[in-house]
Amino acid sequence: MKREDVLMEALPYIQKFHGKTIVIKLGGHAMVDTCIMDTVIRDVVLLQLIGIRCVIVHGGGPEITEKMKALGKEPRFVAGLRITDDDTLEVAQMVLVGKINSKIVSLISRAGGQAVGISGNDANLVIARKMDRKKIQVDNHVEEVDLGHVGEIEEIRPVVLNTLLENEFIPVIAPLAIDRHGNDLNINADTAAGEIAIALGAYKFISMTDVEGIMDRDRREVFRRITPAEAEGLISSGVVSEGMIPKVQAVLRSLEGGVPYAHIINGNLAHNLILELFTAKGVGTMITDRSDDE
Repeated sequence: MKREDVLMEALPYIQKFHGKTIVIKLGGHAMVDTCIMDTVIRDVVLLQLIGIRCVIVHGGGPEITEKMKALGKEPRFVAGLRITDDDTLEVAQMVLVGKINSKIVSLISRAGGQAVGISGNDANLVIARKMDRKKIQVDNHVEEVDLGHVGEIEEIRPVVLNTLLENEFIPVIAPLAIDRHGNDLNINADTAAGEIAIALGAYKFISMTDVEGIMDRDRREVFRRITPAEAEGLISSGVVSEGMIPKVQAVLRSLEGGVPYAHIINGNLAHNLILELFTAKGVGTMITDRSDDE
């Protein structure tokens, strides 16, 4: 397409999304590749400059694992969740807040935007409770495992986010939380992003990961648009499996909570965020009950 054609295709979407809030969950390989991260951040700054209110929630699992191994501590997981003892929580806080969050804020500033980095325990943004023991199969019997400082979200208090958005800042949120007694907890970034999207009344929730979207195995291509019921069926049938399950579940939870549109896209390809939002075909999977073309 010619440049002018691309811009004219984008125009109606820019008009529709102006003033709307979009929550972007940033994860996958982009978290460890500065070049990829820089491209994503420049896209986010562009969105902000054309009047779209952007919120970033980031993960950091691979970097936490890398840091733990460098410190001589072996990470342990149960049902995809990291067992978080005192030392692991300290490492998670150091990596998520001290490294990744500050790096994203710096990249936004370098690209000409304004950002404020916070974690879920700042201003009591994310209130959680300690997760119950998990039952796992070990040989021929079931054991209950204490995951340590891992939280389940009880409440989102978005006052600080609304204040930042009203003053044209991009909030950058590390997935940590606090319980009602003031104790720190580690939380799943996908889940946090979905709940924050609900609390803000976001127009879209976009999960950026390492896959193109939800795959149609028969056609060997990405589903471009599906309903929540269809997505749930793909989980039940095993088409959506392993690490994609919590991502799709977070998306479904956001839709159930009132977010009209949710997307899963590959965050490793340049400007996929822009292409997903501003072209009719898009590049990933959009999940919605709406019948219009957004």
